[in-house]
Amino acid sequence: MNVLIVEDEKALAKELDVFLKKEGYLCDLAYTGKEASEKIYVNNYDFILLDLGLPDYDGLDLLKETSKSTKDTSVIILTARGTVDDKVQGLNMGADDYLAKPFSLLELQSRMHAIIRRKHGLKNNTITVHGFKIDIDNRKVMWRDQTVNITKKEFDLLHYLVLHKNRVLTRLQLTEHIWGNLMEDDFDSNYIDVHIKNLRKKLSAAEPTEWIETVRGLGYRANI
Repeated sequence: MNVLIVEDEKALAKELDVFLKKEGYLCDLAYTGKEASEKIYVNNYDFILLDLGLPDYDGLDLLKETSKSTKDTSVIILTARGTVDDKVQGLNMGADDYLAKPFSLLELQSRMHAIIRRKHGLKNNTITVHGFKIDIDNRKVMWRDQTVNITKKEFDLLHYLVLHKNRVLTRLQLTEHIWGNLMEDDFDSNYIDVHIKNLRKKLSAAEPTEWIETVRGLGYRANI
């Protein structure tokens, strides 16, 4: 999943970047509101971690701007401004959660997982799809008691398709999710086609996977 870290404390921003990348997230950094605004305009993010105390922007103004331009992005406010009014205002403006500094990186991860579960109607961090169990925390796919040996990229692709079940995702959307934000000139839809082919082959060794549908001219959909 793609994450934009909007934080002017560079040491904290880099700490978040290192931690989240180890957990399998793709991260961009923005140290100012202007830089964040430009990135949000150009790229699609699953999460924005937003500091309110930016040097050139009020974080709440950026949140308002973000809420107007994005629909599927989840926003977690990270700030030393811990008053009740700030929290209420941020949540009322569309933020999904609020963490006051200092905070635990593990708590942040837990909050992100909780948002994913809530937004996608999951009861826990294991998703069962047509007999396959997708273990989000351990990044594994199981068929009955056997592990299906898929690559990290294949897991990311399957996870993203399943989270957006019954929705057509374009090749560009899937590519951005797996490889990060690519310049248009670097985009090659064959990346996704090859990974889908390999993923289907590995899953079908256990059980046919007709539920991963090719939508001609558009992309792919997980029918669940």
